[in-house]
Amino acid sequence: MAKQRTAQNGLPAGVAAAWGLRERPGRGPARGLDVARIVRAAIAVADAEGLGTVSMSRVATEVGVSTMALYRYVEGKNDLLILMEDEAAGTPPPGPAPEEGWRAGLEHWARAYRDVLSRHLWMVRIPISTPPLSPHSVEWMELALGCLRATGLDAEEKLGVLITLNGYVRSSVSLLADIAESAGGEGGADWEELEPRYWRLLTQLTATGDFPAIKEMLASGEVETAFEEEESEGSADFAFGLALVLDGTQALIERRA
Repeated sequence: MAKQRTAQNGLPAGVAAAWGLRERPGRGPARGLDVARIVRAAIAVADAEGLGTVSMSRVATEVGVSTMALYRYVEGKNDLLILMEDEAAGTPPPGPAPEEGWRAGLEHWARAYRDVLSRHLWMVRIPISTPPLSPHSVEWMELALGCLRATGLDAEEKLGVLITLNGYVRSSVSLLADIAESAGGEGGADWEELEPRYWRLLTQLTATGDFPAIKEMLASGEVETAFEEEESEGSADFAFGLALVLDGTQALIERRA
């Protein structure tokens, strides 16, 4: 990744722009052009065609200016990606009331974050180069840590829970992104087609080998439906993994108590 430019206050230029700490350009090359319009155009390209198609020249074409003119508003692609990610994340939706407990709060956080990433799959393709610094990412961080305030965990443990939960959500959506990219290519298929094909192939490949655990799992007949989509709240596999993460957090809280 190219080295990020930094603003005078030491922040990456994109982060400074997101917080409104960077001086806005003067009279621009096109009427009505501003950073917000550029970011919206870039997000539209990424949503429709993937992150790989986003470039300064492509976005400049979308907003009707030259590439050099775009640099008056955004210093480079790295800064554009920061702004795109922050805009797409948005402000997190309010969670349940504190009296409902930390678990309800973190479950709400995880599902809400997953919804955002699922709408913008390209977000999981942006390498994580810093801890949360942009405005909306800090808001998401605040919401999650707020759920853990009364748990008795220390600061390091709270951060550990947040990092683990965030990693789980991103990993689950990365799988969706991989499947979506595969489906978009030649000979690709969606998950409804891929899953039964996988179980059939696995059954054939392990039929004569020494794979007792796999054979027992396949013989149960349960795996064919284990990953089917359930109600609108999310998929069964995501709910199962989320419960594991939260169960581990609960065990940690109980030990500290």
